[in-house]
Amino acid sequence: MKRHTAHVDGMEMHWEEVGTGDPVILVHGIPTGPALWRKVAPLIEGRRVLAWEMPGYAASIPLGEARDISVAKQAEYLVAWMQSQGIKRAILVGHDLGGGVVQVVAVRHPDMVNGLFLTNAICYDSWPVPLIKGIAAAGSILKHAPDGSLHQLLKMMFSKGHVTDAAADAALTTHAPHYDQNGGAEAFVRQAQSLNVNDTKSIAGQLPNLGIPARIVWGADDDFQKIEFSERLAADLKAPLRRIEGGKHFTPEDFPEVIAEEINALIRTVDAEA
Repeated sequence: MKRHTAHVDGMEMHWEEVGTGDPVILVHGIPTGPALWRKVAPLIEGRRVLAWEMPGYAASIPLGEARDISVAKQAEYLVAWMQSQGIKRAILVGHDLGGGVVQVVAVRHPDMVNGLFLTNAICYDSWPVPLIKGIAAAGSILKHAPDGSLHQLLKMMFSKGHVTDAAADAALTTHAPHYDQNGGAEAFVRQAQSLNVNDTKSIAGQLPNLGIPARIVWGADDDFQKIEFSERLAADLKAPLRRIEGGKHFTPEDFPEVIAEEINALIRTVDAEA
């Protein structure tokens, strides 16, 4: 995937891109970035695939200083970036926080979304999870923690969220350097303190009215976003749900073939309806 930059609303926004055709936009969560999708994007067929980097995350962590990086605001940033790139409609794909972002965009800008894909995403009142709540509450102390402490925290998150130790280690190697280079624990605390459950609760009642093709894939053994929330999303969005038995939180890294297969299925549905 090739990295791109555009100036949008006074920010240098970044994304990684591969392929050509109608757009599919992938949105990551915490504590990851566009590289979350590194194994998925090449498997998406016949589309221009854009893995967008949320301001305040990954290499864009510095943009989070003195700026609103809540989920609802990220939805506004995503829309502004899409408009800057001339993207009028797209299939939106979200994991973790990114799943909340794309839900907000779909509700507030339904004309810009022709398909919605969610995998182990925040929704309703499923978040912030206790770990992140604790980090936000103790932020004044934790933001001064040495980088080694942050690495232990990230290692624990990835270990808890991946199926194998090898996958967890690969995730740590992929995502931790962005914190090392951009503020360490202070950056992570800033991300945690930006989260507000009302961003998804406020739009939850409108999900059943969207009427756009949707698809859901969920790691059934996710300790962060429980499988029950996927069932509620599937009912509200009238969407098929694929459970990954034994799967945990970071499905795009552990099961890229399954995620891509289901995104491709959503693409076929969108094309058929068009």
